[in-house]
Amino acid sequence: MLSIASCKITPKPTTYQQDSKGLKDFYKDYFSMGVAVGPRNLSGDEATLIKRHYNSITAENAMKMGPLQPREGYFFWRDADSIVNFATRNNIKVRGHNLCWHEQTPNWIFTGKDGKQVSKEVLLQRLKDHIFAVAGRYKGKIYAWDVVNEAIDDNPNNFLRNSKWFEICGIDFIIKAFEYAHEADPNAKLFYNDYNTERPEKRERIYKLLKLLKEQGVPIHGVGLQAHWSLEEPTEQELRKAITQYASLGLEIQFTEVDLSIYKWEKERREKRVDESDAFTAELEEQQAKQYEMVFRVMREYKNVVSNVTFWNVSDRYTWLDQYPVRGRKNYPLLFDTQLKPKKAYWSVINFKK
Repeated sequence: MLSIASCKITPKPTTYQQDSKGLKDFYKDYFSMGVAVGPRNLSGDEATLIKRHYNSITAENAMKMGPLQPREGYFFWRDADSIVNFATRNNIKVRGHNLCWHEQTPNWIFTGKDGKQVSKEVLLQRLKDHIFAVAGRYKGKIYAWDVVNEAIDDNPNNFLRNSKWFEICGIDFIIKAFEYAHEADPNAKLFYNDYNTERPEKRERIYKLLKLLKEQGVPIHGVGLQAHWSLEEPTEQELRKAITQYASLGLEIQFTEVDLSIYKWEKERREKRVDESDAFTAELEEQQAKQYEMVFRVMREYKNVVSNVTFWNVSDRYTWLDQYPVRGRKNYPLLFDTQLKPKKAYWSVINFKK
């Protein structure tokens, strides 16, 4: 019989630094955990954090049409390749973002050599060429693509956004983008991606589009809910309704661009108010943690349809919300602070009973 003295007991880790587990480990029975990155994030302490916490990554900007093909037939692959290569080396999956969008699209794609707007046939051919080049290059290395991004209009009285894509091609640019992507990489999951997907009036218009695509046999596998949220929204009821309504079409749900602003989401505002502080107070941190706890609790309940959650940027050290919608106003929307240390929101996300 072993004596008590001869039994070696290994103490369990008691701090974040001592524990090697990351978000992907806590959520291995639920869905993959991802983060949006650029080449700047792929070395040093940020790379260490990414490898610990995430098993999926998305290129924040490097795979968008403008950065990838700034001139017709000229492709700038370096940044996108560096992200895919980093993922391959570290056994991390890659979400592709995105193949067709009204922003960050180079002007040449809509214009002929005569300087005039191209025809529908020419534009669709250029779209096909771009998708075949990009999805073809990364075939087998990218498990999911945001094929069409933000095609629903911001005006509640309209349906589809009156972009150059829609002006020239009508709804066919959406249909063809999915068909081209499926042809270029038949094994990739294909998603429609948009923001404010939980707001009731926009939710109905997104649902209308998705239902139409499904009814026409378009090869779409899921919907990306960007999840650029705030302390006030979404409500639990809005989030549950959105998930169940989109999932009723037989689509996967992925939360593709998660961050939780400490400010009210006022998209139309561009000027910083004089009386507005950008201090991250203890009260705001507590509110943010509670909101993160709620949305992840709901996500876990729908693990049968939710397949990925991706944060939009690595930490509060850098977030696109520092420049949008108010330029130069510091925001603190993520789980890790500017020193890459976990915030209260992090603990609210991982401290749950399975």
